Amino acid sequence: LPGLAPVVTILAALYSIYLAFRIATAPPLAKTNGGAAAPSFTAGFALSLVNPKGYAAMAALFSGFALLPQQPAIDAILKIGLLLPVIAAVNIGWLLAGSGLTGLFRDPRSNRIVNLVFAALLLASLAAAIRP
Repeated sequence: LPGLAPVVTILAALYSIYLAFRIATAPPLAKTNGGAAAPSFTAGFALSLVNPKGYAAMAALFSGFALLPQQPAIDAILKIGLLLPVIAAVNIGWLLAGSGLTGLFRDPRSNRIVNLVFAALLLASLAAAIRP
């Protein structure tokens, strides 16, 4: 339904702006969860398997272009072969970053900086995605 593209783009942009605002204004973890235990590896792994944003991003990458338009079956296999390593690398990167940066998220000043940087990066990616 090509006519829905502008509507979906506007809704996605508004949602991204909302998320950036929520990230930028989130209280530091030390203030909200000072005594809470860190999530377990199993919980993080399970979250990565059920993360709807991850699937939406991969679906957009998968369906947004054709490498071999005349051979759709080979095109699908090729895209899966290219996207699976990307998915694995992103998940492993987040796992390593999360375990290595836990102290950053517990320090209120560092946590505020990280939140602001993530919010700015989200807005920058939105601007890059919707530029004319």
